[in-house]
Amino acid sequence: MKLYRFITGIDDSEFCHRVTQALNKGWDLSGSPSLTYDATRGATICGQAVTKEVPGDYSPGMKLGDY
Repeated sequence: MKLYRFITGIDDSEFCHRVTQALNKGWDLSGSPSLTYDATRGATICGQAVTKEVPGDYSPGMKLGDY
């Protein structure tokens, strides 16, 4: 089955570390990153989609971060 996650966070090193961790767990980048500005928080917010092929069947109760 193919899993999908969309990782989001403030544009800082923590966000980059989260994406790097996903890549090192076997996730693949899917498309370009996205950026938006949150005027309320005064911060740029990043998003990056990642996908991963794993054995088994999909269940809505799965914790995708565990993969």
